[in-house]
Amino acid sequence: MTARLIMKMKVAAVAHEPNNVTVYTLSHPLRDRLADPHPGAHVDVRTPGGQIRQYSLCGNPDDPSVYKIAIKREDGGRGASRWFHENLKVGDTVLVTTPRNNFALNLEAGRHILIAGGIGITPFIAMARRLARRKAEFTLHYCAKSSHAPFLAELREICGDRLVTHFSDVPESRFNPVEALKDALEDTHVYFCGPQKLTDAVREATAGWPEERVHFEVFAPTLDENFNPEPFDIVIGSSGKIIRVPANKSALDLLRAEGFALPSSCELGVCGSCVCTYRDGIVIHRDSILKVSERQDKMLVCVSRARVRVTLDL
Repeated sequence: MTARLIMKMKVAAVAHEPNNVTVYTLSHPLRDRLADPHPGAHVDVRTPGGQIRQYSLCGNPDDPSVYKIAIKREDGGRGASRWFHENLKVGDTVLVTTPRNNFALNLEAGRHILIAGGIGITPFIAMARRLARRKAEFTLHYCAKSSHAPFLAELREICGDRLVTHFSDVPESRFNPVEALKDALEDTHVYFCGPQKLTDAVREATAGWPEERVHFEVFAPTLDENFNPEPFDIVIGSSGKIIRVPANKSALDLLRAEGFALPSSCELGVCGSCVCTYRDGIVIHRDSILKVSERQDKMLVCVSRARVRVTLDL
């Protein structure tokens, strides 16, 4: 639970992909080598207005001289993607963190099945490059609205016949997770990233799999319109102090108000920056990244809550 280095990076190049996707190549003005851009890693990028967004690294994982991120313009979103598209140009500087990887490849796996939907393709570009270079056995399923999809030419070059495309306007090609996973062996790992409808379908198809073989990444909070937050208490394990968390505040808000300098980034439960260990209590997990086994003693204090009280290792 440590804060990550924030770097002032320069936009070295800007390229455009179909469907309002722009690729930014970022370099450091003083460093020729950056922290390794491992496949599946993401960085946090900050706008001048203070908005923070997470973007997967989509460049060559064997080239640590630059970071590449891809941003899809979402005019109906919260405004950050629109700002990047309208303002960020070659020569500009932008605040970027060192990478975090919640979506790492398990290179001990016998086979990898990668499943991407829409802009969720970005982490798989680096993954496919690494797997292809290692001559690993893998298949990449790419779900998109049409063949006019971002990175398609690049992925065909990387993957060859290991790329399987599923386009909404070609009914016979539509993605069926049960079909895609039917021949999976015991040493197969599956990775998926995309819109909630796709991730829900893959989660259902892998419901009986061991959790260590199922990997996913999301950059949007899970929708739960029926959730009604209730107040609860936090007990500080080191001192026994009790902090009351009202229904309209997060645990992160109250802990910071009490002087705990906890790191955070998305504050939506999707990046893992604010994870805390807890000793006892019934936690209401509202994050999108912790695995079932991790939820036995970890919680994301930006969104998760507790029934009555929880004791944190602080």
